[in-house]
Amino acid sequence: MWDKILTRVLRGFVKVGALDLTLPDGMRQQFRGDAGPEVQITLHDADLPRKLLLTPDMALGEGYMNGRITLGDDDVHRLHDFISRNLDCADDMPWHRVIQATRAARRRFDQWNPAQRARANVAHHYDLSARLYDLFLDEDRQYSCAYFSRPDMTLDQAQAAKKAHIGRKLCLEPGMRVFDIGCGWGGMALTLARDFGAEVLGVTLSTAQLTYARQRAEAAGLSGKVRFELMDYRDVTGQFDRIVSVGMFEHVGVPHYRQYFDCVHDRLTADGVALIHTIGRATPPGTTSPWITRYIFPGGYVPALSEMATAVEKSGLYPMDVEVWRLHYAETLSRWYDRFMARADEAATLYDERFVRMWRYYLKASEMAFRNTRQLVFQYQLAKHPDSVPLTRDYLYRG
Repeated sequence: MWDKILTRVLRGFVKVGALDLTLPDGMRQQFRGDAGPEVQITLHDADLPRKLLLTPDMALGEGYMNGRITLGDDDVHRLHDFISRNLDCADDMPWHRVIQATRAARRRFDQWNPAQRARANVAHHYDLSARLYDLFLDEDRQYSCAYFSRPDMTLDQAQAAKKAHIGRKLCLEPGMRVFDIGCGWGGMALTLARDFGAEVLGVTLSTAQLTYARQRAEAAGLSGKVRFELMDYRDVTGQFDRIVSVGMFEHVGVPHYRQYFDCVHDRLTADGVALIHTIGRATPPGTTSPWITRYIFPGGYVPALSEMATAVEKSGLYPMDVEVWRLHYAETLSRWYDRFMARADEAATLYDERFVRMWRYYLKASEMAFRNTRQLVFQYQLAKHPDSVPLTRDYLYRG
């Protein structure tokens, strides 16, 4: 029965590309839409058709991780290209609307991130082996979207360009105090201290990141200008001339948006400037893939601009500028994937082959989300007064 229902649903789902599906009993079914990627999928467990209908994201991700779903040529890139293109056309399907409504019902619970839960969520991903991140990130360990101001840039060059662009947006002057919310491994804080003369407090909830960032500050001779602490951003007191947050807002959780921007407002001086860099969606508010929530980023969510704007409006902050980066993260993820795959044997030694399949699946799913399903990056520049930054963007591109 489940095989027949799955076949019927897929006939309506496949509008782009082609799917050659081998069911658990060996029966092959083919589905074809307009020109696009062609994939071959084999299901090895009798229960998979039911799971794919009821919880498609989880069933497909777990099935691939566990080797119970296999692909022609093990081409995970083509799989996610195919899925993401068809998902972008699936809003009119009753089956898809039911799945989305079920996920929406859990949205506030999944994104409820008080301090204790936020710490556990961060540890799940960021306290993995430091050697893992060295396999695919740039030398500065920037784990967020790079800025490809030229198409021929290397990953390291594009990440340096991202930090410089943000530094210019902050309109820094030597001696200014900066609050770095979610400082990661310290690269942004160290750049702002070294290149702009800032004094930076960086906070993280990851013990691994804290240790690494402090070691870097000591090695660079910047311990007197940069301080890293294991703290929730909500526990920081005092005021700062500038606030920067890169790749952290995705972990705040929708129920906490007002609290977050109230915190930004309260921590800024009267003429202060904040720059919030986050993944976003060019769609109305939505939900997070259950597979991503369980295995990659528990508590994570990609915000719609409308959700951010609503919280900003109530905080008393002025939106000074909103810049949208479109395919920069797709290019970043493509480079991460290639670097990871070049050293996949080392990743398997650190963990196991199942972990490698999970990471491959995550990186490619993320890349194709930016290419095909209207995900992008927002840089939200905020201040308390409308004259806190220059009146045009010219200052960003001088020299």
